Amino acid sequence: MLICMQSTSVRIDAATHQELKRLAAEMNTTVGNTVSLAVRALRQDRIGEELSAPSGEDEGTWLDADVR
Repeated sequence: MLICMQSTSVRIDAATHQELKRLAAEMNTTVGNTVSLAVRALRQDRIGEELSAPSGEDEGTWLDADVR
């Protein structure tokens, strides 16, 4: 069974493309999968930054609430 993925093109400079190819080869995967992994890692970093930010007053009240 052939699974067909939708695709699109993204313009990047030659140095970035070479780096993507090098990383993909190191990880024994495709350039497309390497980009997907990089996007996921960036998203996880942003979530981590958001979670490590000081909580607001409303959040603090909610987090300190008694659980019954």
